Amino acid sequence: MSIRPYRDILRRKSRQIMVGDVPVGGDAPITVQSMTNTLTSDAGATIGQIRELEEAGADIVRVSCPDQASTAAMKEICRAAQVPIVADIHFHYKRALEAADAGAACLRINPGNIGSVERIKEVVRAAKANGCSMRIGVNAGSLERELLERYGEPCPEAMVESALGHIKILEDNDFFEFKISCKASDVFLAVAAYQGLAEACDYPLHLGITEAGALRGGTVKSSIGMGMLLWSGIGDTIRVSLSADPVEEIKAGFEILKSLGLRHRGVQIISCPSCARQAFQVIKTVEVLERRLAHISTPMSLSIIGCVVNGPGEARETDIGLTGGGQGNHMIYLNGVNDHKITDDKLVDHIVELVEKKAAEIEAEMAKAEADQAVA
Repeated sequence: MSIRPYRDILRRKSRQIMVGDVPVGGDAPITVQSMTNTLTSDAGATIGQIRELEEAGADIVRVSCPDQASTAAMKEICRAAQVPIVADIHFHYKRALEAADAGAACLRINPGNIGSVERIKEVVRAAKANGCSMRIGVNAGSLERELLERYGEPCPEAMVESALGHIKILEDNDFFEFKISCKASDVFLAVAAYQGLAEACDYPLHLGITEAGALRGGTVKSSIGMGMLLWSGIGDTIRVSLSADPVEEIKAGFEILKSLGLRHRGVQIISCPSCARQAFQVIKTVEVLERRLAHISTPMSLSIIGCVVNGPGEARETDIGLTGGGQGNHMIYLNGVNDHKITDDKLVDHIVELVEKKAAEIEAEMAKAEADQAVA
């Protein structure tokens, strides 16, 4: 019996599209996106939230365009944004036309509620004229009536059939710059639908478990569903849908990708749950470090282990490590090698200083490598 190498994730081969200047699909990194929850008509508030998402690492941001006042604000929003903006369109196809004219990089439509084939054709014409890509958003909660009547309920087969039907409409209109989502709030339904769609076409897939829930439950639910798909190589861009601050969606998205080794951003903290053996307050230390290191975007690893049972072993595998020691003296490891000791009172400040120094070194090395490659 052959066993698949445990760290190998062989990504599904998909064609690549551009969302603004961000590539999606092909061999491009899996992108992380979120959606604003401000009134889009309030351009100032929406731009402010987009800034927060950009700082958290968002690659793409979606905004809802439910009315004409929203699309009227899109020109200012798209001009101010530093990441591509996706216009979210439901029911009113004319909002898609207006958003495309206003500078949206991508139009997200749900064919189940956008209306007739003629209206979809109008949206395609607007996308072509403005250089927009599109996302077909199939959702278990808004499938076409004919499919629901035929299948009796939302099911993977109905969702895939819906997606393929609308793919054909876009292809018949000579439009291929699109990605597809096949979302459901039920993890099993969503996973099965995405698996079927992945086999049926080669377009890039936008992953999500829709209406996943609050911060903790929604993150767990999304991690299970999207984790299954990503591990099997399916998925080119993701959104973690949470009833929470949109910034938390970006954080959760990167954590999912980091845990699978698919994308690295910021400090990955490896820490123990703590027990009676801990030589310092592990939980409190990790809470403070997460907050103090949130500004670091450079990929690196940090282990925070309360005692010597697993501490040295974990430290050998991380850029910086801390292992609890006796009498308030703890060992610091650098690049896997024990380097020096630190006392309780200086512990957090010292680790922050080490991480910031290491991040600067990594950035300098990356910049030099890029410069060398440019010269070559």
